[in-house]
Amino acid sequence: MTQKTEVYKFILAFFAGFLAVLVFHQGLLALLHAINFAQRPAYQITPTQPFGVPQLLSSAFWGGIWGLVWATMTVRWQVNKNYWLAALIFGAVAPTLIAWFIVAPLKGQAIAGGGKPAAMITGLLLNGAWGLGTALFFSWFARRQVLE
Repeated sequence: MTQKTEVYKFILAFFAGFLAVLVFHQGLLALLHAINFAQRPAYQITPTQPFGVPQLLSSAFWGGIWGLVWATMTVRWQVNKNYWLAALIFGAVAPTLIAWFIVAPLKGQAIAGGGKPAAMITGLLLNGAWGLGTALFFSWFARRQVLE
């Protein structure tokens, strides 16, 4: 791959992760909230600390950063059942563990959703959906780029 192709791949990966938060992560959160499984509603625009960025944009930004991590892992992967399974597992596990054990304590929140099963399951489901969405967008964007 050329350097220009590598840069373009990472731009696509960032946007894949960003969009996956907006569509898959927040879409599933809206559904889980609608059935009273998740406490917090989707698409929150409450300002985050310390910069006052709307929560939705902050989450989407970090989804884009995680999309970059996904892209580095999948450089030469075939898009097959293993790709989708890896996306689901990566999404469910990696961002969730970081959120539970690093981000939550930094924000003064309880680790691992406070040990509440519904909160823990919600995190795994949302991030798993994000992982699948990121993989879908990333493979779709990459395929479209190759064909054009």
